[in-house]
Amino acid sequence: MTTTEAGPLAIDPELAQMMDAVFAEYRTDHPPTGQARRDEQLWARLDGLGLARLTGSEETGGSGAGWFEAAELMTAAARHAVRIPLAENDVLAGWLLEAVGIGADSAIRTVATLDENRMAHGVPWASTADRVVLLWHVGEQIRTAEVDRDALQISAGVNQIGEPRDSVSVAGDLLESLTSAPAPAAVVSELELKAALVRCIQVCAALDTAVALAVEHTSTRVQFGRPLAKFQAVQNLVADSAAEAALARAATEAALSAAVHCGWSVDEIRFRVAAARSCAGHAASVVVRNIHQALGAIGTTHEHRLHQFTRAALAWRSEFGSVRHWDEQVTAIALQVGGDRLWNLIAG
Repeated sequence: MTTTEAGPLAIDPELAQMMDAVFAEYRTDHPPTGQARRDEQLWARLDGLGLARLTGSEETGGSGAGWFEAAELMTAAARHAVRIPLAENDVLAGWLLEAVGIGADSAIRTVATLDENRMAHGVPWASTADRVVLLWHVGEQIRTAEVDRDALQISAGVNQIGEPRDSVSVAGDLLESLTSAPAPAAVVSELELKAALVRCIQVCAALDTAVALAVEHTSTRVQFGRPLAKFQAVQNLVADSAAEAALARAATEAALSAAVHCGWSVDEIRFRVAAARSCAGHAASVVVRNIHQALGAIGTTHEHRLHQFTRAALAWRSEFGSVRHWDEQVTAIALQVGGDRLWNLIAG
């Protein structure tokens, strides 16, 4: 995510530099492993800097920042391949509790939407969270409440990069005993869009970093007496990747900027988020394929950093809705508005 002082997602450049420095320093001291687990020391530092609940209200102990700052924080973490539930805790679970009037404190949370069997699958970071914010249907109504992790039945799982993606099961008598609040349909819809955009931001950061690694490698790696970047076939691979990554980033920034300036409930936001997810999902296919071809065998090794970003992009693009799901959303909305209004929807 590009967040310059003069750009559309403007934040304080010193804040952006501080965020990047925190994750860069952490990654230097803690090389990545195959399994992502919450690092208490890192979380304590983020909490001390006011970054753990960056967008939470100041009344509940948050920092009162906005989505632009949150996007930069998520980007910085993804750029350094630091796996930590910042988005899940802050802009998803924390926001949901405040939206329904429950309020949030310094506990680390994630969100789980239960099915008719009182189960949720692929829940991010459930096995390492302090609490899980549940959403479930009671007749036509949706209720929400938070539960201590230890009160739930959790089966651990992971995604392609080792982040916890767990199955959560809730006993029926526990649900009935919870002090819950109604979650209006508008709040649930907004949560869905925010979760989708979170993954968009992370995918874009991973793709941009993969392209940067390819540019560095092909510019310095000499083959047959000249840098790889001098070969037209390699140039095409990297250029196509950079174009796809830029398209995904532009669509994501447009969706986020519109949401912040116009609100998450306006009609066109779903189209913009769906378009961003579609662009990011398809861009991941092109970038991962091309960049691995450009780097050759070295890019497939565990020692090289490339896989930390290409596998992340592929993992994240399928969460909170598949590429096909968001393609279908774009199509359905375009058909619904018709030809007369489609261009206005695209152009904003």
